[in-house]
Amino acid sequence: MRRPATLRLVQAGLMGALLMVCKETLAPLPGEPVTLLIILYTLELPAAAPWAIAVFVALQFVLYGFGLWSWMYLYIWFVLCALAYRLRGMDSAPGWAVAAGLYGLAFGALCAPVYLFASGPGGALAWWIAGLPTDIVHCLGNFVITLLAYRPLRRALHAVAARP
Repeated sequence: MRRPATLRLVQAGLMGALLMVCKETLAPLPGEPVTLLIILYTLELPAAAPWAIAVFVALQFVLYGFGLWSWMYLYIWFVLCALAYRLRGMDSAPGWAVAAGLYGLAFGALCAPVYLFASGPGGALAWWIAGLPTDIVHCLGNFVITLLAYRPLRRALHAVAARP
């Protein structure tokens, strides 16, 4: 059964708001569940996932304003959504934990193209290398969070997706 457009819109808005709340409340920890939630949104509610990401990005802009970082947010989470969609046949918590960890490790490299345009190849390389310690922590945090929470959160989202 197809959901009414209003319900889908509200659902995507709530999903995006949940991304924002989780990111902000868990920011002091060495990882946050944004990567895991985007993966799960893509697996269980693929039509709503891009809209949820758009809400999340818009809320980030409202909270933090616009800067050089804003450009990377216009693509970085959509790249993750596309990758998760390509890997949607996998249903392994350890497999998704590795994928989420690798995404965290690659985060700086995926964001570096913005700095390539802003400050040239040297600036992009310097920015990426300077961020490697953060990427390593992001990798480990993503791995642990996904390994622990993938299965229960996937079941919960599956139940939401199955409702008429």
